[in-house]
Amino acid sequence: MDLLSKAVLNGAPPEELERIPLPEEFLAGHLRADDAAVMAGDSDKDVRRTLHVGHVAMPEPAPDEVVVAVMASSINFNTVWSAMFEPISTFTALRRFARQGGWTTRHDLPHQVVGSDAAGVVVRVGTGVRHWRTGDHVVVSPAYVDDQDPGSHDDGMMGRHVRAWGYETNFGGLAHYTVVRATQLVAKPPHLTWEEAASVTLCAGTAYRMLVGEHGARMKQGDVVLVWGATGGLGAYAVQMVRNGGGIAVGVVGSQDKADFLRRQGCDVVIDRREIGLDTDGDTDPAELGRRLGRAIRAEVGEDPHIAFDYVGRSTFGLSVHVVRRGGTVVTCGSSTGYEHRYDNRYLWMNLKRVVGSHIANLQEQTECLRLFEQGRLVPVLSTVYPLEQVADAARLVQENRHLGKVGVRCLAPEDGLGVTDPALRARIGEERLTAWRRPALAPAGAGR
Repeated sequence: MDLLSKAVLNGAPPEELERIPLPEEFLAGHLRADDAAVMAGDSDKDVRRTLHVGHVAMPEPAPDEVVVAVMASSINFNTVWSAMFEPISTFTALRRFARQGGWTTRHDLPHQVVGSDAAGVVVRVGTGVRHWRTGDHVVVSPAYVDDQDPGSHDDGMMGRHVRAWGYETNFGGLAHYTVVRATQLVAKPPHLTWEEAASVTLCAGTAYRMLVGEHGARMKQGDVVLVWGATGGLGAYAVQMVRNGGGIAVGVVGSQDKADFLRRQGCDVVIDRREIGLDTDGDTDPAELGRRLGRAIRAEVGEDPHIAFDYVGRSTFGLSVHVVRRGGTVVTCGSSTGYEHRYDNRYLWMNLKRVVGSHIANLQEQTECLRLFEQGRLVPVLSTVYPLEQVADAARLVQENRHLGKVGVRCLAPEDGLGVTDPALRARIGEERLTAWRRPALAPAGAGR
């Protein structure tokens, strides 16, 4: 381990961290451009074949950037897409980014450090950084915003050049160090461990924008909200936000075990899609599937959903459009089962429904979302944690949908449970609530503890 990493782990003061030079290289989960064709034609594009762990060179930070010693990160489905080189190679995005010139040329490398979540300690700040200092404990927002883009000054996510850090950029969070823009930083909630904090920004921030923020579905009290994949990272945070906001959460899951677990977490209505025949071979009319789902929801709450929270994509989107009520909203942020959606447009236009596209969250939305964690209104949905050396196994778990909530990755943190700087706040919120998703029975076999 390099000297700077040792100093961070020993709790060295800021002045000492600044005296120690950045290491010339560091350990990182990364992809190699040469692997783009490795899985061509394979039916099972196993990410363990392309997601490597090894040393990469430390990039020079730009004046508006900071270097963060990453204590922990987590797995998101965009890392799975990257490691599958689908729908396109993310090295294409890096080359396109580099064509802007200047500091962006650093991103066009034969390797890509992936990962769109991180919690850690600031160890360097650029000369143009004003609001962050060496030694600060931070989490990293995945929204890589261009502050010179006019659209960004209306809403950070509306700039033409916004990117997903660690997916459409290099130097992501599944590593011992990351280089990020200062506009990506939010103060780490002091009551959370490193691995808990690293499970928050992408999924919770995205769910906040989709449901609560003014750019999403604008959920209100009493709204019935259909949440697909309600035990996944996004869905689990969505269920919490619906219930906090006075809505009625209707969670859809794919197994009895997940259904039982979600009920224990307080979801208002839980539907096992297999029990009503939503798992089919694709021959069933989507309208018939929508009617089945609608009947199941009305039997429980007496009315149709106001909002469908859909990140699953091809396999669910047609049902979402069908099942929301007249004037209802389908809000979508992803398509883990496929990007090309099919639906009967009559149900959309004749019933005055809306489809809202949503992507990550702007910095204000991230900040407001993190505030809810400090109030104890939101809690992490971290279910298991792997060491960085096993990051490929962690990504495979998510690829096969064998996980609950979020799958964390320890980077520099030598063990779980570190990083809490406000134990009194943690005690007030309650250890049982904060770790409800980490019961041993939920941990998949082989997970590093």
